[in-house]
Amino acid sequence: MAEPAVRTPLREIAETPDALVPTTSTAGDVSGEDHDLRDLLPGIEADRRIDDWGRSERFAALFDRTLVDFYYHLWFRCTVEGVENVPADGPALLVSNHSGALPPDALMIMKAISEEHPRRREVRVLVEHFFKGFPGFSMLLPKIGGVAAHPANVQRLLYDEGQLVLVFPEGVKGTEKLYKDRYRLRRFGRGGFVEAAMRARAPIVPIAVVGAEESQPVFAQLGLLKKLTGLPYTPLTPTFPHFGLLATLMYLPAKFTIRFLAPVRTDEMGDKPWEDKGLVQTVAQDIRATIQEELFEMVGKRRSVWL
Repeated sequence: MAEPAVRTPLREIAETPDALVPTTSTAGDVSGEDHDLRDLLPGIEADRRIDDWGRSERFAALFDRTLVDFYYHLWFRCTVEGVENVPADGPALLVSNHSGALPPDALMIMKAISEEHPRRREVRVLVEHFFKGFPGFSMLLPKIGGVAAHPANVQRLLYDEGQLVLVFPEGVKGTEKLYKDRYRLRRFGRGGFVEAAMRARAPIVPIAVVGAEESQPVFAQLGLLKKLTGLPYTPLTPTFPHFGLLATLMYLPAKFTIRFLAPVRTDEMGDKPWEDKGLVQTVAQDIRATIQEELFEMVGKRRSVWL
């Protein structure tokens, strides 16, 4: 009869942690105090680089070279104006109109700055919290530069790290509006984006984007499908719902124009201007009015939706 195995007391293991580290292996000599046991379990991407916000340089570069590059240069044929209004260094809050069933404007703005700006700066885009509950999007967005829209995140990005942050004050209200209401801006909330910029002493750069409304127009909202799926909205578009998930990539080839407007300084508005709610609302409304005027002008001057 075999003798029962003798177990090492937990106290003895805690006092002699070296006993848990193997000194020999058929895969090679792993002895030595400086040896890293992670070498025994190499990652799928040994050279992957992920920053504190979850952005993967390797994945973001692949995503940019394939899908984003195709839409930016060939499908939407983006025209960029006034990119010099984006600061060459330091923080800035980029504020843009928002539209389309699954808006492509964020990726096009990020691509425009990375390619057309002299410094080729990276942009962090603030995303709604409801994306956390959807498989695929919850993993994809952080990998390409998406950050949850929270005041603490904005403060850290702007004030502590001096980055460019893109925000869409219209939020879901902008993406769910119907095609008949195209290029008519919704409310900009309570001016939270202005307050965030004031706290970080960062300039606000308004952006007017034309083309997104026609790239994936919304003709109606399907209330019953919204209840069944739990989505924030379920639009009827030229491709959804009859093409299913493929509709998320099926945009119409509308011509995009991205215009960066003159920045609004927030570091010259006095001491703690964010405590003046009237000032915050005034600045927010002025920025909204500026973008709205530019949109009307750009739509009025364009020759065609497709050219």
